[in-house]
Amino acid sequence: MDLTLKILDVLAVITGSDEVRRDLDVPLYERQLLDSLGTVELIVWLSEELHLEVSPAELDRATWATPRQLIADIERRLCLAGSTEYSAP
Repeated sequence: MDLTLKILDVLAVITGSDEVRRDLDVPLYERQLLDSLGTVELIVWLSEELHLEVSPAELDRATWATPRQLIADIERRLCLAGSTEYSAP
């Protein structure tokens, strides 16, 4: 499964909404699809599944404002970390 689909699947579970799959520009925090608890769940998933450590202190909500932005940031972080487990779509 490619990284984008995997992230969208997890995001749909965390938010409880398939809207994140249909509209990559839906504002996650503005629409209250993602809150602080959901953000922590996503950070834990990133650590456990992708071995990507994201500190809540370094996270800017604007960077994860939409599914599209969130995916781009995760891909960027994986690239910086030198991960070859997943490739960008």
